[in-house]
Amino acid sequence: MPNHSRFALVAILVVGILLTVFVLRSESGGDGPEEAAEAAGYPKGPHGGRLLSDGPLQLEVTIYEDGVPPQFRVFPYDSTLTPLDPATVELEIALERLGGRVDQFRFRQEGDYLRGDAVVLEPHSFDVRLTARLSGRTFQWSYSQIEGKVELAADQRKSAGITIDTVGPRLMETTLVLPGEITEDATRRAQIAARLDGVVTEVFKQEGDRVRRGELVAVLSSRELAHAKSGFLAAAHHLEFTRVTLAREDTLWSKRISAERDLLEARQGFDEATLALRLAEQSLIALGIPASELSGLADAPPEALARYEIRAPLNGTVTERQATIGEAVRADTRLFTISDLSSVWVNAAVYPADLSAVRNGQAATILSAELGQEATGRVSFVGPLVGQESRAATARIVLPNADGRWRPGLFVSVRLVRESVRVPLAVAVEAIQTFRDWQVVFVRHGDWFEARPLELGRTDGTWIEVRSGLAMGDQYARQNSFAVKAEIGKLGATHDH
Repeated sequence: MPNHSRFALVAILVVGILLTVFVLRSESGGDGPEEAAEAAGYPKGPHGGRLLSDGPLQLEVTIYEDGVPPQFRVFPYDSTLTPLDPATVELEIALERLGGRVDQFRFRQEGDYLRGDAVVLEPHSFDVRLTARLSGRTFQWSYSQIEGKVELAADQRKSAGITIDTVGPRLMETTLVLPGEITEDATRRAQIAARLDGVVTEVFKQEGDRVRRGELVAVLSSRELAHAKSGFLAAAHHLEFTRVTLAREDTLWSKRISAERDLLEARQGFDEATLALRLAEQSLIALGIPASELSGLADAPPEALARYEIRAPLNGTVTERQATIGEAVRADTRLFTISDLSSVWVNAAVYPADLSAVRNGQAATILSAELGQEATGRVSFVGPLVGQESRAATARIVLPNADGRWRPGLFVSVRLVRESVRVPLAVAVEAIQTFRDWQVVFVRHGDWFEARPLELGRTDGTWIEVRSGLAMGDQYARQNSFAVKAEIGKLGATHDH
């Protein structure tokens, strides 16, 4: 084979080998120790932790949290990455956090590593200072680990609409929200019915009209009333006749002209006539004729005998009208319903599971999404029975309604205070954000904001109790706290241990 052909073949083989190596390295994702260290920005050890080196001593620092609270595990090596006996190394770590807090850790041997004596609290964002001693020599390292932290100047906070609040005690009210409906106040409603047969001759009020007590709303022409008035007038005339007769007989008896028996009969006739007139009078009053009008019946024109006036029994609004001119009605036919809507009822449905949380006198807030209005009141009645269809009891709130805005039939929400309690630490609900798998607020230290994981408790919808993670006086981002989260996301800081 010619030399030039052999040279070409060797060149082809070399190129093929180099390409194969390149492809294999690309497919492997470059995740070897050197590549991983380069991606992290610092050297990494065999266990994936940060590798710190100084002459004869190398320390691999890890934060282990697989099934246990986060803890430091530090693996010691010599300059060739040969593991050292952990018992030969003394180690201390100090974590300097935002706000000036310093967490100190001491270590003891556990297997082939040194384990810290305390939990590494979240977030794992701090300045680290390590001091190690080996064979009488002291080694020191320092580095920063940033996680969930960002610096925002005042102008950045202002443009993002971020406001600051302070952690402290709060009076929290847990509430119960019930569906409700505005209804008429049954104690302020009157149904006007015809008390006798007749024909409607005049109607003065329509639905929606305001009326005053005693105001004329309609007129009937009633043969029955005319008969009752005629009977009253007849009884009045008969009483007058018996009065004259009694006076005459009394005079005659006093002169010994007539017998005492005639006087007694005249007195009996007068008493019976008096009783008949009283009965006729009471019959008219029962039909709604005022007693003050009875004395004028004798002088009234004949057509007035059948006139039956219907008047409003209370101040209010005509909510129903059935009276029609020319209509013949019978006794007890309902003609009008008048309601005083200056006060209404709110009937709230209370389901069995919530009955123990509802009581008389309890403060209530009534809210209408349609009106964009709310009002306050107190529970005045809790029904003892659970409805068969609704499976709910009724709680009633009497609501002043002088301006008439709360109309019967309107559906509302009723918010009751279930519990009122003062908690030592609370933050605004709007400040809570999700970061990794935590619920956090972003605590402020100067221009720095740091995600602080919280253990949360009770809430009233506006405030939420903080059981751990914050201290009295801590400042945090309240409004638009999501903007802080977004800025942290832009930094791309990872939970790298």
